[in-house]
Amino acid sequence: MTQVPCPRDAYADAGVDIDRANALVRTFARLARTTARPGADAALGGFGGVFDLRPCGFRDPLLVASTDGVGTKLLLARAAGRLDGLGIDLVAMCVNDVVVQGAEPLFFLDYYATGRLVREEAERLVAGMARGCREAGCALLGGETAEMPGAYREGEFDLAGFAVGAVERERLLPRPVPAGARILGLASSGPHANGFSLIRKVLREAGLAPDDPAPFAPEASLAELLLEPTRIYVKSCLAAARHPGLWAFAHITGGGLVDNPPRVLPHGRLARIHCGSWPIPPLFRWLAEAARLELAQMLRIFNGGIGMIAFVDPAASGEIRAIFEAAGETVWEIGEVVDTQGPARVEFVEGGRP
Repeated sequence: MTQVPCPRDAYADAGVDIDRANALVRTFARLARTTARPGADAALGGFGGVFDLRPCGFRDPLLVASTDGVGTKLLLARAAGRLDGLGIDLVAMCVNDVVVQGAEPLFFLDYYATGRLVREEAERLVAGMARGCREAGCALLGGETAEMPGAYREGEFDLAGFAVGAVERERLLPRPVPAGARILGLASSGPHANGFSLIRKVLREAGLAPDDPAPFAPEASLAELLLEPTRIYVKSCLAAARHPGLWAFAHITGGGLVDNPPRVLPHGRLARIHCGSWPIPPLFRWLAEAARLELAQMLRIFNGGIGMIAFVDPAASGEIRAIFEAAGETVWEIGEVVDTQGPARVEFVEGGRP
């Protein structure tokens, strides 16, 4: 059979440069090694990532997995030329979901797709992922870099990722949350990776560019405040989860303080949240005013300054709050759980401390 040689640059001429991709993998491998942890040496280059649960010391583990992206936050980040935080966002959105179940994140994998690989861009994104993994204590175990001319226009890319964690069977969360439970709110670092389609609309209608001074904080640019990376709550939540008075967590992502708390509450429970029990940051107040949102609407689209909540035994509220604060969190008691009729839901009431 006669073999027809394929010119070395034919694929590159079609828009896919294999040599450039292979060179990037070597760079990614160096970054991944900085995230090595028991169970994984975080070496890249194989067809699959391998993780060994035995060195982690689990006796009867359950695996917990989560997948997510960063949404249209990446469009604002690209317009502002601020890509470094997106990798952290990607890791955070996944590991914060995993820790809600009481699980320790073990490893993370990413998917990065673009029309044309740009070395500096790719390195900044993966460096952010490595930083997020180190902060969460998980290994960057692998990923996929896809160069797809035609599927993405010049300069476009998308990100997705997933994390896998483990928890001993008897420590799995949530536990049943009784009436009387107190609700602790942990401060967010900004909008995290939610609500950016509306944020971008607000900026367009106001004629504001990412580098313009923030109307609510003129000493900083809008990009600086809007693109602050998502806070990673793993270490503080794992520490608090060891307390027997911790019953459940809820990660405040899309759906905000309206839709997320009911996901971990039993039927017949109402989370009563006291507006005024925590200071809503000026960023969210400005967004609500600019988009003409009522408070409840704003707290469904954005996190309103609360990125994670914990449902705790009232007798242990002070102790658990101290654990969070010792781990670097800013914490407020923002409400309580009461009996209700029907499915779990949230109610907002006026007033300060519950």
